[in-house]
Amino acid sequence: MHSPSPRSLVDLPIRRLNRGDLVPCADLCEDRGWPRDEHRWGLLLSAGTGYGIDAPDGKGLAGTCLTTPYGSDLTAVGMLLVAERYARQGLARRLMRHVMEAVGDIPLALFATAQGQPLYEDLGFSSVGRAERVGGRFGVPGPGGSAPAAATPSRASVTTRPAAADDLQAMVRLDLPVFGTDRTHLLARLPAFSDRLQVAEEHGELVGYAALWPSGHAEVVGPLVARDTATAQALVSALAATTDRPLRTDVYAQHEELLGWLAEHGLEPLTRTTVMTYGVPDLPGDATRRFAPLTVATG
Repeated sequence: MHSPSPRSLVDLPIRRLNRGDLVPCADLCEDRGWPRDEHRWGLLLSAGTGYGIDAPDGKGLAGTCLTTPYGSDLTAVGMLLVAERYARQGLARRLMRHVMEAVGDIPLALFATAQGQPLYEDLGFSSVGRAERVGGRFGVPGPGGSAPAAATPSRASVTTRPAAADDLQAMVRLDLPVFGTDRTHLLARLPAFSDRLQVAEEHGELVGYAALWPSGHAEVVGPLVARDTATAQALVSALAATTDRPLRTDVYAQHEELLGWLAEHGLEPLTRTTVMTYGVPDLPGDATRRFAPLTVATG
């Protein structure tokens, strides 16, 4: 039996994904060498809209793309995946064009791999920044690589604690000017999605928050929102103390001090992505307090 020609492949119908597609979505991740992450797919499909192309050979999905909407201000695009056996045959471009048409005039944002960046540039996206993925065992620096005093959270008045149910409203108020648009529909899902949700306070006022959630053999720190680097460090330290699994996080590259501190504590560079936008000159919000996304798929 002949495999479909490129022409017939790009004519395949695109449909909405649902929670019944969790296993095929995870299979597709595995096909491309990513963690299966059914847990993350569950969040993404409940908080956003997934699009998929069924494989013509009847074996799962040939491709996926996912959007996470933030009202009329912004839509994040992620999880643009094509099965290896259908790669380089136009499916990624077809999915992206479909998403761009579905979203209409709403600005778009995404994190592009080096492999995907040329496609996005060709579709009119512009580079506005970078993110560095780091990972490894978080530990206290040893004598040979001790962290300088400045790299240790020094605000004695900043305390962190596990988030309580009544912290959600304060988190949303803190998050709105930082992310630049309302993501209550994501933040409200964090307590059930994450293994740990931590907040930072000063004089009873919320000044930061961060979540820890499972992905493969690691735990991911994200989102990470904090008043300053010292507060971000305090949140990461508190979360790291709750797990013996490796940590992973995607840190916006302008936060060089935090990246240096994470390196001193054992987290090594893994991959780099380019932050790109379409229809808007930059990401909204306050980049100085936005340290890491929930996941690159949600912007």
